[in-house]
Amino acid sequence: MAKVLIIDDEESVRDSVAMILRYARHETIEAPNGKSGLATLALEPSIDVVLCDVKMPQMDGLEVLAEIKRLHPQMKVIMISGHSTIDTAVEATKLGAFNFLEKPLDQDRVLLTVANAAESTELRSDVRKLKTELLDKWRILGDSTTMKELRSTIERIAATDARVLITGENGTGKELVARNLHHLSNRSAGAFVDLNCAALPRELIESELFGYRKGAFSGADSDKMGRLEQADKGSLFLDEIGDMDLAAQAKVLRVLETSEVQRLGGKDSIKVDVRVVAATNKDLQEAVAEGLFREDLLYRLNVIPIHIAPLRERNDDLPLLLEKFTEEFCSKYNLAKKTFSAAALTELRQHRWPGNVRELRNFTERAVLLVSADEIDAPDLAKLSTNPAKVYHESVFDCATFEEFKATSEKLYLQKKLDENDWNIKRTAENLGMQRSNLYKKLDRYSLK
Repeated sequence: MAKVLIIDDEESVRDSVAMILRYARHETIEAPNGKSGLATLALEPSIDVVLCDVKMPQMDGLEVLAEIKRLHPQMKVIMISGHSTIDTAVEATKLGAFNFLEKPLDQDRVLLTVANAAESTELRSDVRKLKTELLDKWRILGDSTTMKELRSTIERIAATDARVLITGENGTGKELVARNLHHLSNRSAGAFVDLNCAALPRELIESELFGYRKGAFSGADSDKMGRLEQADKGSLFLDEIGDMDLAAQAKVLRVLETSEVQRLGGKDSIKVDVRVVAATNKDLQEAVAEGLFREDLLYRLNVIPIHIAPLRERNDDLPLLLEKFTEEFCSKYNLAKKTFSAAALTELRQHRWPGNVRELRNFTERAVLLVSADEIDAPDLAKLSTNPAKVYHESVFDCATFEEFKATSEKLYLQKKLDENDWNIKRTAENLGMQRSNLYKKLDRYSLK
């Protein structure tokens, strides 16, 4: 139900309108003139809707309306008048009135108009709340100079359609930057569509990007819209672009040049309006030199380069990130508030965090769940395996035989490399110079999951 302010110089009108609204379980406040109404509105921030008479002494309704919209732009104001003209109604609408009612007031029309105004206010409030929650979810944290400069760059370029290439190690927050670019842009009402180029086999990436027509290949039982079409009027985030197949790169280049997509098996070109943001943890210049990445595509994508520093280079941000993650997980698991001691923070600053912010977030969740005390102290860190080098050292030298030592060393080495590559099998195998099939066998042998 809504809280309604009734501004009218006639007491009988105020009483009758208030009675109608209270019968429908709305809460009402009354004001005998415009100045009193404005003062009431200033003192009662919970008011949802204003009903205001047009003809009043001292300050008429249109003046009151103009002042309300100046001070409270989102407020829904319904004008009422017993001497209405088309010109008055038009002027009220121009000033921002939600609706215009004529006296004598019809009870059903009053209730319907107030209900619609209250619903509009509630929807707007819900949208603001959801947008705030969304921005909070994807907020970029950090008080270091590096992170301040990163946020400043995002704010400067978000409103443009310039293509952005985000570089940085795994777990630094490349998707976070891409989502901020989208949510702060003029395209925020459109879709944010993402595609991890390293997660799809070569034969599937083109169908995912461009879509296909029915019958284009075996299993294509119906038309499918590709990610580029889904992102029309929005943003497309191409994560791990360095892992994209050369054939797909050529087609992406054509889309960037023509703003047209052709589905697999189709003949017609489809116009798309998409802002492309790409990300990679690879050196694309080196990939170009090795013939693994198209130089012309790199130039198209790298209009605005953004590099995200690894966590080890900005460990001043560690306390803030730990506080945020601790609060998040304590709330998620309905636990009492926990904190990290100064000694624990000092020790955590020494860790290199090869998995960056993603590793830190996972560690914090583990700490919140496994440490029963409200303060997580330095002695707790060893139990949480926050120092991989120490854990690897102790477990390797506890081996009874040389064969056990070799097996344990290989297992720990593979596990560390998989963690560094976010368990991307293809990328891990490439970095190790190993066949994927061989890596899969070792995963089975050591029960690594």
